[in-house]
Amino acid sequence: MAEAASEHPTVPPLAAPKRRYALTVLLVIYILNFLDRQVVNILAEPIKLELGLADWQVGVLTGLAFALFYTFLGLPIARLAERGNRVKIISVAVAIWSLFTMACGLATNFVQLLLARIGVGVGEAGCTPPAHSLISDYAPKEKRASALAFYSLGIPLGSLAGMALGGLIADAYGWRAAFLVAGAPGVLMALLAWFTLPEPRADRPKEPTDTGPTLGDAARELRGKSAFWWIAFGAAINAMVSYGHIAFYGSFYMRNHTDGLAAISQNLENLTGVALGPIGFIGLVLGILIGIFGAIGTYLGGFISDHVGRKDARAYTLVPAIASVLSVPPFLWAMLTPSVSLSLILLTIPVLLNAVWYGPIFATAQGLVRPQTRATASALLLFVINLIGLGLGPLSVGLLSDSFSASGMDVAEGLRWAIIVVAVFGATSLIGFVMASRKLREQLVS
Repeated sequence: MAEAASEHPTVPPLAAPKRRYALTVLLVIYILNFLDRQVVNILAEPIKLELGLADWQVGVLTGLAFALFYTFLGLPIARLAERGNRVKIISVAVAIWSLFTMACGLATNFVQLLLARIGVGVGEAGCTPPAHSLISDYAPKEKRASALAFYSLGIPLGSLAGMALGGLIADAYGWRAAFLVAGAPGVLMALLAWFTLPEPRADRPKEPTDTGPTLGDAARELRGKSAFWWIAFGAAINAMVSYGHIAFYGSFYMRNHTDGLAAISQNLENLTGVALGPIGFIGLVLGILIGIFGAIGTYLGGFISDHVGRKDARAYTLVPAIASVLSVPPFLWAMLTPSVSLSLILLTIPVLLNAVWYGPIFATAQGLVRPQTRATASALLLFVINLIGLGLGPLSVGLLSDSFSASGMDVAEGLRWAIIVVAVFGATSLIGFVMASRKLREQLVS
């Protein structure tokens, strides 16, 4: 592998000041990526009521509609990124998904909203594979997990912004306005990225025959990397749980803790004079909770894995494995307690632990392949993660909720137990991470 890698010269990492700027721009873009992806989750209940949707349709809008095109377009875009200008690909992608997010606010029925959400997925397919490839060029090997974890902070921070701003704007101006406000900043970031982000390949002389590995070459390289496919399995199960839960958190609390939310909101108004409706309040609380504790978990995952991984590379898969298992008991308690305050406090623990895997797993995928195959490896990993996680997570919760309700449970209890079933199933991610650790050290390339 080392000989094969030397056939294609790599580029030196960016100097620290340039690297910090580039990573910050990519982080902001990824925050907008998840803001536009997740804002629909806090708006699910008012959308459901206005458009007369079932929970399975909410699951389709929050997951499957986005995931199908996002996953299947990710691979050809990654192939383009192996040879083309990654900065321009990202810039165009940001503009596309931002405009389709704004279009969601104009939808008047399920089909129109479905098509707009598909458009968001089409745009967002062009973000992370080229971004992972860029970051792996920007940062030296020993800081790669930390750099990718920093970029992955966009997941909790974007979820924070989507939940909090979406809920507050929906309270004040309606759910349509929330989509319009969410999409607008992306157009500006597309221009900023286009004109200011460096493309390291531009500084490397390109040989006339240097067209990069073919898709067949990339497939053959990954076919023998069992560690890659095991981490993809583990990450996909984790993502299925996370996406399935976050799509229905707002609905869960509004259905199961109506009185508790009203009491806390009233106390807040008495103390501060600020009046928030149920959507604005729970959106703000969940946004802060997911954003802060998700960011802490993301940072710790990259930091701990880089630190321990210097001595034993298996840390990059075993740290996420341990975190995934530890997250289940406090989550079950959070879902079953009748106290809304205790539920939200307990929820901070699984939110933190379920974010640990981002940096180490994405870094592991990049280290298992040659530099010229990194975007394709990232796209394949995201293909599995998002097809299973994002595509099936919200849909599974929605279908289970409708099924439990049809069997005699009320809609609140049906949703509660749907969320719990998916959480317990999520513990199987341990299998993927542990199996990956067995082959990881011998299969790493860089």
